[in-house]
Amino acid sequence: MPLQLKAQHQLQQLDDQILINLAASRTPEKTSFFLFLSKYNDVVNIGVPVGLLAGGVIADDKKMRQNALYVASSSAVNALVTMLIKKMVKRPRPFLANVKINAVYQPSHYSFPSGHTSTAFTTATALSQAYPKWYVIAPSYLWAGSVSFSRLYLGVHYPTDVAAGALLGTGTAFSLRSLRPD
Repeated sequence: MPLQLKAQHQLQQLDDQILINLAASRTPEKTSFFLFLSKYNDVVNIGVPVGLLAGGVIADDKKMRQNALYVASSSAVNALVTMLIKKMVKRPRPFLANVKINAVYQPSHYSFPSGHTSTAFTTATALSQAYPKWYVIAPSYLWAGSVSFSRLYLGVHYPTDVAAGALLGTGTAFSLRSLRPD
């Protein structure tokens, strides 16, 4: 077996084993918590720029309105790029590719990259760029990391899907930094 295929096979085995081990440690309480995180990820990702826009309008704060545009634009571009990559790569969900992987629920669409992760990291990164204070950065990335882990815990994404989603989301927000106010 060529070295590249061997490495790819070993990475796939590691992806599979991590998900199998996580499934073995599930409890009803943890499952409810991680389902909550995954379910409300979009609410947070939409709520952040909407809240910034509302605050900017109410306070007549142009910088806050521009930050809202930056966060929203980062999220929109990220969503588009994520969907395009999913359609190009067409990686099946873990529970479809390996019968030993048991998902809590079975979402449709493709697995790579994790859309929940990419959107959570886009929001966390854009918000942290707009407001570079520890009390913004820490909870933003705690949320993004928790949403990302929820995708693994629930058995709906491979670790490599989540890693790619985090890189994609972070990269999208960084690439649109020019939209931030000076």
